[in-house]
Amino acid sequence: MTPAHFSFSSAFILGLMGLAFHRTLQLSALLCLEGMMLSLFIALSLWALQLETTGYSSAPMLLLAFSACEASAGLALLVATARTHGTDRLQSLNLLQC
Repeated sequence: MTPAHFSFSSAFILGLMGLAFHRTLQLSALLCLEGMMLSLFIALSLWALQLETTGYSSAPMLLLAFSACEASAGLALLVATARTHGTDRLQSLNLLQC
């Protein structure tokens, strides 16, 4: 495994572990998701560079566009829950009281 593969693999796993184990604040969950998406973007970019074909060069931009949409939807949900519940703690959210 090359150092580049190790670095983005470990960044993805660290983001996944942060999302799985530190689920107290909604903002920290969003940051972990963004870290995972950034490591996927870097991995996909390096993969497209290694293959040296033009067919795969648009895939990292497509992933980046979806990541920006995910981030905007997450921030909109963060603002909405902070306004309605007064906090962004994930323990205060209850699906039965919508």
